[in-house]
Amino acid sequence: MTTEISLVRLARKWSRDLAGLEFHTPSHVYNPLDYAWDGYHQYLERFGEGTGRVLLVGMNPGPWGMTQTGVPFGNISAVRGWFHIDTRLMPHHLPLQHEKYPILGMACHRDEGSGKRLWGWVQDRVGTPEQFFERFFVWNYCPLLFLAKNRNLIPGALKAAESRPLDALCDEALAHAVRVLKPAAIMGIGRYAVDKAKAVVGDSVPVGYLHHPSPANPTANARWPELAEEALRQWLPAP
Repeated sequence: MTTEISLVRLARKWSRDLAGLEFHTPSHVYNPLDYAWDGYHQYLERFGEGTGRVLLVGMNPGPWGMTQTGVPFGNISAVRGWFHIDTRLMPHHLPLQHEKYPILGMACHRDEGSGKRLWGWVQDRVGTPEQFFERFFVWNYCPLLFLAKNRNLIPGALKAAESRPLDALCDEALAHAVRVLKPAAIMGIGRYAVDKAKAVVGDSVPVGYLHHPSPANPTANARWPELAEEALRQWLPAP
């Protein structure tokens, strides 16, 4: 079985299992692996093939990126103009939506700051999606977006009774993805992702740290391209 088919099957099962969880801390929970499956499926089919790459692990979707497109860090302009993916939402699978965080799919006009910074740098530094994904693959530890008190809620802010079963499913999915992809190394995008990856793989795969590209990260705002270059230099093509 090819790696992309294995990842597609993994993602489908993961999404079904996540649907069985209950959350009370967040007022709204969005699962783009369900309603935006078309975009994620295209992403896996086009870029999931291959082993021995570097696995970049993010935390969870932002409200204007993967939440809209199904593509990790999937800022609309990058998904449409660089990936050439046009996500079709599944209307009957849409969750109850927060009025400040509507799910608009490719019609969304908001920028995902983290995705804009990440994919903008990749495009400038590496070139085409095909050239990048020959060397790297991007995976979110948790595919769910949580909203509480009119704000984005990070998974680490959930109550223990909610986070334990969630982490168990996300750990299992990451471990499965690692078995399929056989990465040369894992780079956690932010400390949360580093800690989760280390807990899953232990010493079996080297795990490193990449600063999160979020605009909420002052260090990233100052010099994220330089930090990304330093962290990923050994796997990047020559400038």
